[in-house]
This record gives sequence, structure tokens and C-alpha cells, in this order.
Amino acid sequence: MQKLLIDDLNLKGKRVLLRVDFNVPLKNGKVEDDTRIRETIPTIKKVLEDGGIPIIISHLGRPKGKKDPAFSLKPVAETLSRLIEKKVTFLPDCIGPEIESKIRAGHRGDIFLLENLRFYKEEEENDPEFARALASLGDVFVNDAFATAHRAHASTVGVTKYLKKCAAG
Repeated sequence: MQKLLIDDLNLKGKRVLLRVDFNVPLKNGKVEDDTRIRETIPTIKKVLEDGGIPIIISHLGRPKGKKDPAFSLKPVAETLSRLIEKKVTFLPDCIGPEIESKIRAGHRGDIFLLENLRFYKEEEENDPEFARALASLGDVFVNDAFATAHRAHASTVGVTKYLKKCAAG
């Protein structure tokens, strides 16, 4: 299998499924340490500059496969928007027809952050149907979450089976 870097991909007009590590500490619904968010900004900017639409996916904490507001990525979207100085559209789920529709309606310059992947037990189980649903949101996949790359989860390994172009960020 050929190993690609983000620079090897043509991102123009593409929906870029971008796996990042936004597993950051929260306190009272606010991001306490934004280091991991800051570290993703060059990759997000690269996608935007190359004409792609970043569809950002991540996990946060260990919600045990259940939707739990304490582990929502919404505060992360607000912090990312402030740091990158662009609007970040937070989507309240990571799969489903409503999410697909909003992403399909996206335009160049849009940034989407999907809700916590671990709200679904299928993420950690590397469930093929969950991986296929995630993969359907993008045209290409970029893994910028190297701290989680050793985990065989749907968003790190599973999606690569359903997208032709996959690269490291």
C-alpha cells in the first residue's frame, strides 16, 4: 500500500474527512488546554488553502458509547473557531442523513466539526457499517491524529477501507 502525505493529494473541491485528536480537558463546559486544537490548525488551513472542505472528526473522553453532553465537542468547535478566526460549523452528530445533507451542502471555505465519535460504541469496535457511514462523508481521508493512530477504531482504520485516497496530515 502506497503511503501518502496530505501534500500528495489534490484537495480542490474535495470533502476531506480529517481525523484529529481533540481529546482535550474541559472544565465547566470550556476548553482548559487548547494545545491539541492549536496543533491541528496548520492541517486545517492546508485543506482550506488547497480548496478542500474539512470534515473534522474526533473523540473526547470515554463516554462509553452513549451520548453524554459532558463529552460534547461543541466547546471545542467554539475554541477552534476563535483560534482559526473562521466560522466552524458544529454538527450535533457524526453520522446520519441530516449530517450527510449538511455536509453535501457545504462550500469551499466551510469548516465542519462533527460530534464525538465515541458517542457510538461502534467507533471503538471498528464496526464496518459505522466506518462506511463515516467514510461516506468524505472524498479523501487525512489522519492528523497520530496519538490515536495505534488504535484500530472505525475512524482511524475502518474508514481507510472505503476511501480510495488516504494520507497522513
